[in-house]
Amino acid sequence: MEDEAGFRCCLVGGTFDRLHAGHRLLLDAAVKAAESVEVHVTSDVMADQKSSHIQSFEDRRAALLDWIEAHAPGRVTVHQLNDVHGPAPHHAGADCIVATPETRGQCEVINQQRAGNGLSLLFIIEVQHMLDVNGGIISSSRIRNGHIDSDGHPWVSPEWTMQTLRMHPRAEPELKTPMGVLYKGPESSPEVAMYAALDEMDVASSLLVAVGDITVATLLSIGVTPDIAVIDGQTKREALDEASRVDVAPFDHVLHAVNPPGQLTPSLFQAIGDAIGANQPTVIVVEGEEDLAPLFVHLLAPVNTVVLYGQPREGVVVQNSQLKTKQRCRRLLELFEVL
Repeated sequence: MEDEAGFRCCLVGGTFDRLHAGHRLLLDAAVKAAESVEVHVTSDVMADQKSSHIQSFEDRRAALLDWIEAHAPGRVTVHQLNDVHGPAPHHAGADCIVATPETRGQCEVINQQRAGNGLSLLFIIEVQHMLDVNGGIISSSRIRNGHIDSDGHPWVSPEWTMQTLRMHPRAEPELKTPMGVLYKGPESSPEVAMYAALDEMDVASSLLVAVGDITVATLLSIGVTPDIAVIDGQTKREALDEASRVDVAPFDHVLHAVNPPGQLTPSLFQAIGDAIGANQPTVIVVEGEEDLAPLFVHLLAPVNTVVLYGQPREGVVVQNSQLKTKQRCRRLLELFEVL
């Protein structure tokens, strides 16, 4: 490929959801190629056509501006993209454009349009995909699906899937602090807190995971079947009588896992992974204790998964699984001991 240095203005277009290493590679290529760079970011209307879980335009723009400030201050501008090609077919000042193997064809279409408009063709800088540590393509969709972080690393260390982890005292103080929002209500009427929580949730477009027998039973009692339920037949570490146990009939699948108190086992990890992949309401019946299950849930589940669990004598906690949530869970598990 000929020398790319010395172009006047390079165009870059994309959604730029959860700015990741692949995005940074594209931006680096553009900055190295041209004196100035225009980044055209898809509008919320366009992004919503791809996925309802893409970050807002303002959040995506803010992440790009942070990158620009750190790596190319004064040389890059960010604009909203309202159609597939944006200004590229009639942009007289641009002389190059950055593409991936998938978008090169669109760039060639743009050049055909430019030729029809009497403009010079854009030099196409094709940037190969950046791969994650396992050889997969780093993409926003894989990050949204919970498979990798923004640098291409898996959220779960391979050893965590094969060996039992025991909670270390160093992790206890942080584990006692709820990661989400607490909705308060009387312990004798758990549906009060649950209704308050559901009023502020979009359960129709998010995976709903309920952990704990009382939490699951409360949801079922008000006509809501969670996508995934994790129960152990206990409340406050005391066994529930037969009449108080969760009715598993509303669930399409019943899985079983063994998970002693204060531990996280490969058995529970496998069950949670299988439940997430089932795409039908699934209940995991744990022999032992499910208190630490949200750690695995957050690491395995797609971004925007909603996790509910009860807070004794307080109400219900709602945790929305975002990248920060996953980062915290991974950091906590790094404090656990491998048995």
